[in-house]
Amino acid sequence: MKNIDSYTHVRGESVYLDDIPLVNGTLFASVFDSPVAHGRIKSLNIDEAMAMPGVVRIFTAKDIPGENQIGGIIPDEELLASTHVHFCGMPVALVVATSDEAAKAAVKKVKMEVEPLPVITDPREAKEKNELIIPPRTFQLGDTTTTWAKCEYIFEGNTETNGQEHLYIETHGAYAVPQENAAIRIYSSTQGPTQVQRTTARVLNVPMNFIEVDTTRLGGGFGGKEDQATTWGVLCALATYHLKKPVKYSLHRMEDMRMTGKRHPYSSDFKIGLDKEYKIIAYEVTFYQNAGAAADLSPAVMERTLFHCTNSYFVPNVKATAYSCRTHLPPNTAFRGFGGPQGMFVIEAAIAKAAEQLNISPIVIQQKNLLKTGDEFPYGQIAQSEANECWDKAVDLYDLKKIQQDLDNYNSKNEFSKKGLALMPICFGISFTKTLMNQARALVHVYTDGSVGVSTAGVEMGQGLNTKILQVAASVFSIDPQRIKVNTTNTYRVANTSPTAASASSDLNGKATELACLAILQRLKEVAGEELKVDINLVEVKDGLVCIDGKKTDWTWNKLVQTAFVKRVSLSEHAHYAPPGIWFDATKEKGHPFTYHVYGTSITTVTIDCLRGIYEVDSVKIVHDFGKSMNPVIDIGQCEGALVQGIGWMTMEEMIYDKEGKLKSNALSTYKVPDIYSVPKEIAIHFLETEKENLAIFRSKAVGEPPLMYGIGAYFALHNAVKAFNPSANIPFDAPMTAEKVLMSLYPNS
Repeated sequence: MKNIDSYTHVRGESVYLDDIPLVNGTLFASVFDSPVAHGRIKSLNIDEAMAMPGVVRIFTAKDIPGENQIGGIIPDEELLASTHVHFCGMPVALVVATSDEAAKAAVKKVKMEVEPLPVITDPREAKEKNELIIPPRTFQLGDTTTTWAKCEYIFEGNTETNGQEHLYIETHGAYAVPQENAAIRIYSSTQGPTQVQRTTARVLNVPMNFIEVDTTRLGGGFGGKEDQATTWGVLCALATYHLKKPVKYSLHRMEDMRMTGKRHPYSSDFKIGLDKEYKIIAYEVTFYQNAGAAADLSPAVMERTLFHCTNSYFVPNVKATAYSCRTHLPPNTAFRGFGGPQGMFVIEAAIAKAAEQLNISPIVIQQKNLLKTGDEFPYGQIAQSEANECWDKAVDLYDLKKIQQDLDNYNSKNEFSKKGLALMPICFGISFTKTLMNQARALVHVYTDGSVGVSTAGVEMGQGLNTKILQVAASVFSIDPQRIKVNTTNTYRVANTSPTAASASSDLNGKATELACLAILQRLKEVAGEELKVDINLVEVKDGLVCIDGKKTDWTWNKLVQTAFVKRVSLSEHAHYAPPGIWFDATKEKGHPFTYHVYGTSITTVTIDCLRGIYEVDSVKIVHDFGKSMNPVIDIGQCEGALVQGIGWMTMEEMIYDKEGKLKSNALSTYKVPDIYSVPKEIAIHFLETEKENLAIFRSKAVGEPPLMYGIGAYFALHNAVKAFNPSANIPFDAPMTAEKVLMSLYPNS
């Protein structure tokens, strides 16, 4: 089935936040944000701004009726700065005016005097000054201390991975509309409607049932709207609460880039030990996470970094420690992969360093250490592995030997153009690592005309979630998919929701939908059995017809539904799903946190122009563990999109903050993302379909995040291409590998 939104997308009819018709009298908001990264507010003067044409009111921290707090995991982030500012872009005041232009003009007239305080932008400096979001955490397996003496080879090093701008097509925004009895409806561009609802209620000091949050779809999210969308929904609701008027705020692109957090930069140290057979027998790693000025989702992101610190490899002795470091940058947040890519990059760098020193290919070390079923992860879960299957299939299907021979031939014949090759195995756990978040609900109505309405907690943001939900309902009921409509995500219909994140939404919401549909179907089958006087076990609905013992009857779906309604049988169901068997004990850092893992292997080749440092990604050939894909078209799109986003993070997307904490790469003229000319010339994706049981919906494994990690292969392919030109080059493991860094690595003494 093709994406159900494709028709309205290409016709420009899909409804996003800016497409919602405005209520008469709607006002417009804009934020005055801090121009400095850290300081004490000495004065805030809004008089000149209030006198600007069209300005209705300017809100500051003193206008908040409840808690001035939007922190989720840790309450450490004010909605509007009260006494201190902690990052450039921190909201200080909210201007509300009769037009968007008037609000933005008035923002420029707000005056704030700030007493500067020291600014920290480096996570290692923050750690030395004990500026930590939470205490450090350590995952351990075996005993590294006693194992070092048994190692034949030991290598140490450090890595740097930069942040990444989400750059969703639709910027952050919200539209708050007053309802009767002091209730407020918020149309929010958010991945987490309940988080917006809960936080708004806290800030306004009202019950959650007074706040309705509705989301039709997002123009992209990538994690950036999981937690940080909350700010804008709450601000609009604050203005609506006071003014009793609708208030809308859609951020300008440069506002969005300046005021919101990114993928977490990490600075890391590693130590790796191998035996004579190149088996990794000891690995120690320390991660310094740049959390930014507040916790946001950093503790959870840091946790997943630890979960994925050994990637797709089995290492019997591991010690991984992570520090979440408080700096004076915008609070960094969720981004596709959620800390996993940063952890994987470090062990891949450690393997690359070992291979260089041993004068062997990294592929040798990678292949010898792949996870096997029965191996233990550092956090205690036992692997059900597809790692070797994906690796072997990729090597055989794409003929790695020939790829390597062609590459060697090319490099031998070309002095100033070199190719590089890298394999990238992945292993990514599926579930929220916070066990309680692994739950979902679905509300299904079968109407008397036979049509079906489905509401879930999942938010459609281009990933095809609604299409898969519709497929589930159509499959269970065995009716024409056109008879099913998936509704907006609304906290009044489906409450207490987890955000659409962690690649788990199709599984959680799909399973809940399946349970709701099965419950209704069971009641319908009972009606058919009773009316047709047959054993209920012989009754099934197939292709819109009631069948008895496999034989069609003259009972249509519509007749069955209408009969059930006449007999006063419920045609609605509100189902709850919580995946079984997952748990994690943070006091021991052990457990079974994931419902399953997704595996895969990519083969990446690149070509470098050794005179200019520019490069092309020639091909990325992938074998991916899809389980049993329920929608190959959508899954391929997700795989390709994640891959390109990962390549962007690893090669060209360079976030630059100055020493004063100001974002310099604050526009698309200074922040580069992959375009049609910089994506791989060839992307090949092979579905490794397995019949193994898993907890995915219809055994169709999650695909939103795991393929991003294939992008890491582009970094190491470039690394190897540079070494082909200059074997003595000492290339730091510093991502992204921009063209400038490539050029400097090619000619380090120039």
